[in-house]
Amino acid sequence: MAGLFITFEGGEGAGKTTQLQALCAHLRATGRDAVETRDPGGTPIGKQIRSLLLDPATGGIAAVTELFLYEASRAQLVHEVIRPALAAGRIVLCDRFTDSTVAYQGYGRGLDLELIQRLNALAADGLRPDLTFLLDLEPEVGLTRAAQRATLRPERHDRIEGELLGFHQRVRAGYRAIAAAEPERVILLDAGRGMAEIEELIRRRVDALLRSSARPSPSGVLTG
Repeated sequence: MAGLFITFEGGEGAGKTTQLQALCAHLRATGRDAVETRDPGGTPIGKQIRSLLLDPATGGIAAVTELFLYEASRAQLVHEVIRPALAAGRIVLCDRFTDSTVAYQGYGRGLDLELIQRLNALAADGLRPDLTFLLDLEPEVGLTRAAQRATLRPERHDRIEGELLGFHQRVRAGYRAIAAAEPERVILLDAGRGMAEIEELIRRRVDALLRSSARPSPSGVLTG
């Protein structure tokens, strides 16, 4: 059976990490072999790059440098974690992937979208998610949530959260443009709903996808 690649996207404070972890727990409880990872990060090299990218003390990173660092971490993650897991038939849940780069470095930073798409394809080795959950939230609300989280857990505060509101508004616009362009892959969810309600929506969508991928083909062989 082929693996399944699911990503979670959204702006700061949207709750994507919480929802990813909830789905992972659900899948494992139902006997599914699920792998949880994140981009950037997910590998020893990726963790070092992530620390450099998100440390609030890191200053003066050019937009293009930032882009290349994200792509470098992603290339290693695909090579070391995602591709092998999918080849083994596992379900991979990833906290951010190529859509984040389009939204943050493309729409947010204003870098060339065509260039980003080419670099994304190269770093991801042509891999695209089977399904993406985009948790959509007004940036003002998300940044407030993120600030409250950082008060309780200072280590969770990062450099990107410190960007001006206009940057985060452009990121949200970028995400919504991605969802509008690929409605079959990208599931747009209102992150202002209750977390339990969102969790149930995600669970039902993934369970339905797994059922459909396991249906017998005309030859009687299970597909997916």
